[in-house]
Amino acid sequence: MDKLNDSYLKECLQNSGCKITGPRKAVLQILEKYPDNHLSIDEIYEAVKKSYPKMGLATVYRTLALLENIGIVCKLDLDDGFSRYELYNPNETHRHHHLICSSCGSVSEVEEDLLDTLEKQILQKNKFLVKDHRVKFYGICEKCRA
Repeated sequence: MDKLNDSYLKECLQNSGCKITGPRKAVLQILEKYPDNHLSIDEIYEAVKKSYPKMGLATVYRTLALLENIGIVCKLDLDDGFSRYELYNPNETHRHHHLICSSCGSVSEVEEDLLDTLEKQILQKNKFLVKDHRVKFYGICEKCRA
């Protein structure tokens, strides 16, 4: 997602009957600032506190839940015991895949949709239209293999 602009944010929130608030904007700006980090709630809270020292952890939880329900933010489970978050990309027809290093725990993204052929086969054979999927690949990253 390109730089957040207030008009896009306002449109998404207003379509859901919500207003743009300082905490909502602050959380989104942190997710935009660290797009490849897949931040946990605690990490988002620590980053937001620098700009909004009075914001509580409960506000961050509520804000993320709201933004996830609206469809601006995606919640991820990367099997590390934490819920992690990233901005929703409206240009993706499916969510991107994640590569998780079993050695250092790093997470990277695969932008290509590697399952198009499989989805077509599922539709033909099972008459089931796949609308989305979540794929995680586990292995050893280049850095750890060196």
